[in-house]
Amino acid sequence: MPPFNFTSLAPATFILAGIPGMEKSHLWISIVFCSMYLAALLGNGVLLFVVKTERSLHEPMYLFLSMLAVVDLMLSTTTVPKMLALFWFNAREISFSACLTQMFFLHFSFSAESVVLVAMAFDRYVAICYPLQYTSVLTQSAIVKTGLVAVMRSFCIIFPCIFLLKRLPFCGHIIIQHTYCEHMGIARLACADISVNVLYGLAVPFAVVVLDVVLIAVSYILILLALFRFPSRTARRKAFGTCGSHVSVILLFYIPAFFTVLTHRFGRTIPHHVHILLANLYVLIPPLLNPIVYGVRTRQIKEKVVKVFSHSTNHFLNSYNRETMHRQHQRIATLYRMIKGKRNEDVETSQQNVDMASQTITNSDTLFPKKPKSIDIIHDGVSQKRIVSTRSV
Repeated sequence: MPPFNFTSLAPATFILAGIPGMEKSHLWISIVFCSMYLAALLGNGVLLFVVKTERSLHEPMYLFLSMLAVVDLMLSTTTVPKMLALFWFNAREISFSACLTQMFFLHFSFSAESVVLVAMAFDRYVAICYPLQYTSVLTQSAIVKTGLVAVMRSFCIIFPCIFLLKRLPFCGHIIIQHTYCEHMGIARLACADISVNVLYGLAVPFAVVVLDVVLIAVSYILILLALFRFPSRTARRKAFGTCGSHVSVILLFYIPAFFTVLTHRFGRTIPHHVHILLANLYVLIPPLLNPIVYGVRTRQIKEKVVKVFSHSTNHFLNSYNRETMHRQHQRIATLYRMIKGKRNEDVETSQQNVDMASQTITNSDTLFPKKPKSIDIIHDGVSQKRIVSTRSV
């Protein structure tokens, strides 16, 4: 009798092992990863806010940069929250469907970001080599079509991986030696031939990404040739600055990605925990550094960020000052009303005291009426009778 039941091909849940061999350091690693994730959310959020609010940045270059920020947020948000839950709350279980969903969006984000980087390289090529045709080539319609191409191409490449994994039996093997789900990490748990998964997972995405890298390299070779023909040193320096930031972003994305993919399949001598750490940094470093690189190296973005936040700060301070003055006026008015009310109260109290005294006197005449009384008064030896009024008590 076989030890496992093959009627159920897919397990109900998988178990994420985290970083094997570094379980005691999970808490400290999670603090670093959480800080990087929050910084990535802040940086990309600020970038998207500035590009949206400043109409002068509604140009192809900055719209592509906004697409890059959205994809970066998807890349990190797909993996980091579950990773932190694993480190902090020991939430290791993940359902089979949730694992496939995480795997899909992870690879989808990688493929979409590669398309966006190609579009950004083409944008710089047209802007430098054909500046007069820039607005006619990179129209709003062309930018929208580029976004649709990134979505459709990534979907068509990654979606077959779901069916390639669903067809595999797992025979009770449910522990994934990783902090998140990815294609080959799931496929290696299967108790069947996974040669199709290996071939597709390596050949198709790798070939597509290599094609993207070749297109980017060709674009920048043509850009460099055009830059050396610039007569103005200032224009050449400005173009180098813009292209330099783009090249930095490209290197930050492709080098960790290629290193992670190649070591996962061929780097048998590399310790497993080193591979897992590099795979985690791969989903955190590009989203963290991309907005910093563009914010520091691109003058327009840096100026607009300063402008937006200085305007927001001034608006906040003005609102705070107005609110403070309004409160002071309210306190002064309240104090004035209290003083005025106290005076009126004193006057009313004094009037009440007078009325009470008058009433007392009136009441005394009523309660204790005066009675006539005869007394003898002797004046110069002559006795005289006088009548006086006295109160009877």
